[in-house]
Amino acid sequence: QIIVDDDDSKVWSLYDAGPRSIRCPLIFLPPVSGTADVFFQQILALTGWGYRVIALQYPVYWDHLEFCDGFRKLLDHLQLDKVHLFGASLGGFLAQKFAEYTHKSPRVQSLILCNSFSDTSIFNQTWTANSFWLMPAFMLKKIVLGNFASGPVDPEMADGIDFMVDRLESLGQSELASRLTLNCQNSYVEPHKIRDIPVTIMDVFDQSALSTEAKEEMYKLYPNARRAHLKTGGNFPYLCRSAEVNLYIQIHLLQFHGTRYAAIDPSMVSAEELEVQKISLHTSSEQEEQ
Repeated sequence: QIIVDDDDSKVWSLYDAGPRSIRCPLIFLPPVSGTADVFFQQILALTGWGYRVIALQYPVYWDHLEFCDGFRKLLDHLQLDKVHLFGASLGGFLAQKFAEYTHKSPRVQSLILCNSFSDTSIFNQTWTANSFWLMPAFMLKKIVLGNFASGPVDPEMADGIDFMVDRLESLGQSELASRLTLNCQNSYVEPHKIRDIPVTIMDVFDQSALSTEAKEEMYKLYPNARRAHLKTGGNFPYLCRSAEVNLYIQIHLLQFHGTRYAAIDPSMVSAEELEVQKISLHTSSEQEEQ
């Protein structure tokens, strides 16, 4: 747990795993209901392959600027100049806002945006955003749970939802209220400020909290982004489809292997592995074009 603001109540909780010699790790930012440990499947797999990954849980911030300022201080504290960001839902929006906030002296090397959005107005809650802080915790939890999948799902997805419900229960009123405020406060991403950052957009074809319009908007915003589509996975593919998600993360990070922005220990990358990944990249881009 780390405090970087003047306010002692603002505590960042994080898991920092993998080789500390890596200066450009992959950082995971959770959704509204998530805590740092919702990415345990990614932490276990990616560190096993030699990557340095950090999963975060943000303190209570009430606006995007305040979050970005706190996150910048955290990176300074961790002595990380550039990072790759994987953001899920609200985490993805905050990752984009942070890339935009630091565009003059860039701190974000690349973005993986999972089930994410670029404009908070899609939730039609901008008018209630200022009243979340008044609501009791049970009401806030009800709002969040309203976005979870209903209806029959496969066992892995059911486990994923149970895990997220459990994590949601662990969040206090102010944590939840602040995240919902960040999620719904009137704001959008200015793409021209982050045009040069490599982006992978990861989304699912089955039911999730994101509307088709929100997805289309993301594709329009990042026309050159790589797309990582999962047939199924609901709101939390990193929990219930972790093998696929982890593969897409590796494919995304492959472009930085052998550079100072590599998130992996160079000794863990064999020439054959690089070759295999290049071929799979080539194949997947060809399939996308068809």
